[in-house]
Parts: sequence; structure tokens; C-alpha cells
Amino acid sequence: MGTAASSTFDVETLRRGIEGQDATALLSLYADDAQLRVVDRNTQPSHPMVKRGIGEIRAMLDDVYGRDMTHKLEQVVVQGDQVAYTESCQYPDGVRVLASAMLSLRDGKIVDETLLQAWDEESS
Repeated sequence: MGTAASSTFDVETLRRGIEGQDATALLSLYADDAQLRVVDRNTQPSHPMVKRGIGEIRAMLDDVYGRDMTHKLEQVVVQGDQVAYTESCQYPDGVRVLASAMLSLRDGKIVDETLLQAWDEESS
């Protein structure tokens, strides 16, 4: 009977990628066939935005982390092949965004991610 190879998720790369706005570092955490679903005010649960494969995910990460805003990794929980984290963001005008993600891993790489995000809304 052999032993299974253990692959762990690289939380420090996640932190450096998010807080350093480094889309390339973040992309290194994804498997080539990963899928990312985003649910927010505009892409609600019945019609989420879905990015499939490393190319589509790269375009989204380049867009998000190319914006003039700050990002902070708030909490991370890793349990086996599951990861959950929260991220807080702020635009220069003070608008805040809070995101919560649940990840499924294969060999330490993200294969499925569901991201829920909410923005401050202007009051009338």
C-alpha cells in the first residue's frame, strides 16, 4: 500500500496576490481547467458570471487587480481540499467591496471557485 502525495494550498501566494494586486501570482493558484462563478447584484444566483479555463480567469483577474483600489485578505480557512476566504477592497472615492469565496482544490490548485461580492451603494 503506497502513500498519497500531499498537496497543500499556498495561502501566502493568495495573500501576496490579493494584497499586492498581482494577478499573475493569483493565476498560479488555479488549475488549467478551473471554473470561477461570481454572484453579485448584477450577476445573481440564477445567472452568475462564469469564467471557464485559465484564459477567461486571467482576463478577469487582470481587470480586477488592474483597478485603482486596495485589497486586503481578511480571513482564510483551509480544510482538506476546501478553502474559504474573505477579501475587503476600497476604491479611492471610499466605496468599499466585500468578497467571500469558497474554493475546491485538486492537487493544491483551485478547480472550482464561487465568489460572492457586495459593494457599497449610494444612498438617495
